Amino acid sequence: MTQVATIVTQRELAAERAHRFSTDWRRWLQLGLAAIWVFDGLLQYQTFMFTKGFAQMFIGVHGGGNPGWVSDSIHWAWTIVETNPLLYNAGFATLQLALGLAIAWRRSLKAALVVSIIWSLLVWWFAEDLGGLLSGGANALSGAPGAVLLYAVLAVLLWPTPHEGDRLFVAARPIGTIAAKIVWLVLWLGLAALNLLPANLTPNAVHDTVAGMGDGQPAWVTALVDGFANLTAHHGAAYSIAGAIIMALVGLGMLLPARWTRITVIAALIVSAFIWVVGQALGAVVGGQSTDVNSGPLLALIALAYWPSTPNTHETPTEKPA
Repeated sequence: MTQVATIVTQRELAAERAHRFSTDWRRWLQLGLAAIWVFDGLLQYQTFMFTKGFAQMFIGVHGGGNPGWVSDSIHWAWTIVETNPLLYNAGFATLQLALGLAIAWRRSLKAALVVSIIWSLLVWWFAEDLGGLLSGGANALSGAPGAVLLYAVLAVLLWPTPHEGDRLFVAARPIGTIAAKIVWLVLWLGLAALNLLPANLTPNAVHDTVAGMGDGQPAWVTALVDGFANLTAHHGAAYSIAGAIIMALVGLGMLLPARWTRITVIAALIVSAFIWVVGQALGAVVGGQSTDVNSGPLLALIALAYWPSTPNTHETPTEKPA
């Protein structure tokens, strides 16, 4: 009886530790999402964003390579914003700043997450060209599947819910473990598939994607980006295939037994960091013409939502002698 009581007690303690960690960890991730929204809002307040150049650079140039109904809608949005960039950009910036602050405040968290999903989808369509997914040349280095779409994904994965049974990671709490793993698979296997598109298998595909991204950024960032661009010149197909294999392995890693989850998440964090630093030049936030941090930090935040709650959540506690 004493052994049984000990085992039950250990299981209860393990479940309580998992619940406490999951709740605290989810809150930290929510605050991380809030901080990124605030930072994006501040970037939107830059002087350039209040000029007609903003509408042309971030909306007007999009639409090419998409179905007519998509490109027409993007052109429609561009003509509207261009009529009064001062007014519209002030609204965009203020909304994003307000979203970040509202997500950070517990009482407005749910409402803010709902609004962030709606706003993210609108921006993804009209300002991010659906992440370039329909244009035939999107890849992870260029920000696919669209950085702002990842905000919407995070809003779902970090949705506040009461504790429901033993969940291996935070992302599983609002939608369940199976659905959360499907999200992971679609994301990472989708990125791997994009790397294998014909446009990304040309000799200079990788070089042309990252070349010039480091211009105007800190010297060490410029050096890394330019070095990678030169390294991949004329070898784009090989690097794209290698990247596809790595991202596919990261995706499939979530199907392995629970003890491999940490390794999978760490691998995803490394890939996300590489994409952000070497491929996206830290979002090119220095220079006054960047509206967001790009997809790298969002991919990392999503990966952290899959960090296991506790090493023993799904393991049978070791029996102790009576």
